[in-house]
Amino acid sequence: MQNVAHPYRSVLYIPGSKTRALEKAQGLPVDAIIFDLEDAVSPDEKVAARELLAETLRTADYGPRKCIVRVNGADTAWGADDLATFIDVAPDAILLPKVEDTATVADLAARVTGDTKIWAMMETPRGILNAAAIAAAPKMEGFVMGTNDLAKDLGSRGRAAMTTSLQLCLLAARAQGLVCVDGVYNAFKDDDGLQAECMEGRDMGFDGKTLIHPAQVAITNAVFGPSTEELELARRQIDAYEQAKADGQGVAVVDGKIVENLHVETATRLLAKADAIKLLEGA
Repeated sequence: MQNVAHPYRSVLYIPGSKTRALEKAQGLPVDAIIFDLEDAVSPDEKVAARELLAETLRTADYGPRKCIVRVNGADTAWGADDLATFIDVAPDAILLPKVEDTATVADLAARVTGDTKIWAMMETPRGILNAAAIAAAPKMEGFVMGTNDLAKDLGSRGRAAMTTSLQLCLLAARAQGLVCVDGVYNAFKDDDGLQAECMEGRDMGFDGKTLIHPAQVAITNAVFGPSTEELELARRQIDAYEQAKADGQGVAVVDGKIVENLHVETATRLLAKADAIKLLEGA
C-alpha cells in the first residue's frame, strides 16, 4: 500500500538549465517537481545546469513541493558528477534514468545520507521485467513511468500497447509501498486528451502523472484528487460500517452495495489523501 503522507497528483518536469522556469516553479500548484538534468538539457549546457540547479536548491524555497532531481545516467560523461553534487545538496529524492536492475540503486543507496530517497525511471523493457527487484531495493521511494522511451524501445504505437508494462510497475510498486506516477502526455494543448489519459491512469491505480507544461496542472490535480461525491460516499461507508459493527454485524449496506472492511480501508485512505491535499494547498 502506498504512502499517503504526501500527494503526487501532479509531478512537473522543469529543465535544470532554465533560470526563469526554476523561479516560476516556486509558485506553481504542483505536488512535486522533477528538476531535469537529463533529456531537457542539451550536452553543452549540462555542466552549467548542474551548477545552477545545485545553487537554486540550496537557496530557493519550494515550500511543500517535493523536490526530485533527475540526474544523467552513470554511463554518461555527467552522471558521476551529477550524483556527487546532489548527494551533497540532498533534495527530497534523486531520480535515476533508465533503471534496469538493482545495481545502480544499491550504489546510490550506499552513498546518500539523511532523508534523501531514490526514485527510478521505468522506461526500458529490461527495467520493466525487473520491476519487482528494483522496487525492493534499499531507499527506493518511487517509480516514474517513462512512456516515451518505452514506446521507442518496444516499437509500439498507442498507449494500449504499454498496458502490461504499466501494470507490472504498479504491481511492483504497490508490493513495496512505493509511489508510482504515470508517464507524460505530450500534446500539452489537448485538454480533452489529457483528461482522458489522466482518468485512465487514475483508474489503473497511479498516484498521479508526470507533466511537461504548467498548463496541464489543473486538470491533473482535479482528476487525481478525490471529488466531493467520492469523499461524501467514503464518509457514509465508514459511518455505516461502524454502525453495523456496533450492531454485531460484519458488513453494512450503502446505496444498495455491500460495505466490508476492505471498502472501509479504501475509504479511509481516500479521506487521508484529501487531508494531505488540504495541508499541501494550505501551505
